[in-house]
Amino acid sequence: MQPLPEGREAGDRTPAPAHGSALPDGSGLVWQRCRLVAGHGVASGRAADCPYPGGSIAQQLPHFARLGLDLSGCHRGTLNLAFDGGRWSLRQPSWCFEALRWTDRHPPETFSFWPVLLRWSGAGAPVRGWLYRPHPETKRNHHQPPDRLEVLAPWIDAIGAAVALELGVDGRRCRLIQPARLQAQLLEFLKFRVLAAQARFFQAFEGPAGAVVLRRWLVEQRGPGATDLSDAELLAVLARARQLYVD
Repeated sequence: MQPLPEGREAGDRTPAPAHGSALPDGSGLVWQRCRLVAGHGVASGRAADCPYPGGSIAQQLPHFARLGLDLSGCHRGTLNLAFDGGRWSLRQPSWCFEALRWTDRHPPETFSFWPVLLRWSGAGAPVRGWLYRPHPETKRNHHQPPDRLEVLAPWIDAIGAAVALELGVDGRRCRLIQPARLQAQLLEFLKFRVLAAQARFFQAFEGPAGAVVLRRWLVEQRGPGATDLSDAELLAVLARARQLYVD
């Protein structure tokens, strides 16, 4: 077995940025409206039952720095941002630390980061920060709803719950999805196809692989929601189409 480099531990991987750490110029930068909401209080350590002295962020930052990502300029807590009615599709993080053992209280976790900007009415230049994502599949407790993001940034006195915020992201890697809108678009897309074929239309999508086949067909047909809706959401639209246009 090869020895680990100095300062590394078993389970530490991806010590260098996988993608650019700067936001794009021009059309690649997308702004999304959001609002500040209360979090669990664990990241900052403010919760009475927080198991991490000083908060989880304060304990994690030295591990991130050791692996190359210096977040020492950020507040030891997260900004919890809500995007009502949406959920985020996130890919190609600038940094990803897999199976990081930052505490002995639970198994290792995986963390990903994307650079972001924050702006609000009356502010000067946008504030730079990082989208902070503990991967849900490795996180035991304190999960976030699908319409929430956590951001690490310097302390900002002016931000409060009443401030109208906008988050600037790399739209090629961070996309806000509106599932209800996509489902409505998909239902309309299916309408005349189902009316033309009636019950025959659904035969190709029966069985346990129905969602997979439907997704593949939608990609070929360039239909809405092919890559963004879940299997359950696709099948729900299919069932609704049958109910409306056949039954």
